[in-house]
Amino acid sequence: MEPRSPAQAPSTPPEAFRFSPIVEPTARWIRVRFGGEIIADSRRALLLIEYGPGRLPTYCFPQADVRMEALAFEGPDTYRDGRRYARLSAGGKVAERGAWIYEDPPTGIADLKGYVTFAWDAMDAWYEEAEEIFVHARDPHKRVDVLASSRHVRLEVAGMVLAETDRPYLLFETNLPTRYYIPPEDIWPNLLEPTEHTSRCPYKGIADYYTARIAERRLVNVAWRYHDPVPECPKIRDLICFFNERVDIYVDGELQARPHTPWSE
Repeated sequence: MEPRSPAQAPSTPPEAFRFSPIVEPTARWIRVRFGGEIIADSRRALLLIEYGPGRLPTYCFPQADVRMEALAFEGPDTYRDGRRYARLSAGGKVAERGAWIYEDPPTGIADLKGYVTFAWDAMDAWYEEAEEIFVHARDPHKRVDVLASSRHVRLEVAGMVLAETDRPYLLFETNLPTRYYIPPEDIWPNLLEPTEHTSRCPYKGIADYYTARIAERRLVNVAWRYHDPVPECPKIRDLICFFNERVDIYVDGELQARPHTPWSE
């Protein structure tokens, strides 16, 4: 099959990556630490599953399981989406709008009325049972499967080949595009430069990033690698993946659509 040009490749509509929020109970013991102190400790938290700009799965707590004296709430005129914000103070540390209470939650998450949650990144740490978790709460409806494949995968930018392999590992993650992890030996020599950028994924671990230099063009942080993935995802160790959103990927000769996701340019 003759490869299609990028202009012929359909795009995945942005709506494919938008979801209505879900609230459900969790059997996990959830704690939050701030200022070196535990400010929320609950075995009856509610899990809020939502995706979108500034929104990822998180835990919400009944007030009885929160150190409410550490919260100084703003006036009722500061509501947004049914949330009333609070300054959080503990252990000599302060986070403006570090917490909020759902006083009038919108339809679909009405069960959160009266529950409290916290700005994830402003906290010292979040825990599920005895394990620290990063970035956001784990979504129990999400799967991450990594499968060895013999598909022919070729990556290009502006017609220039970046990588070509017959031994990719395909990572299938619920509600996200398929990611193609490639052995470093199958990437064009001297193409990638390591950067200082890193990211965390609660399902995969800590990723290091690379910039691709193509003639005079630089694709900053276009690829990543997990040197030490979490135990549940060992197959991607030291393989390299490029953003589908930023390069042209041909699988068995057919150009794949560039998806619209939070990582699109």
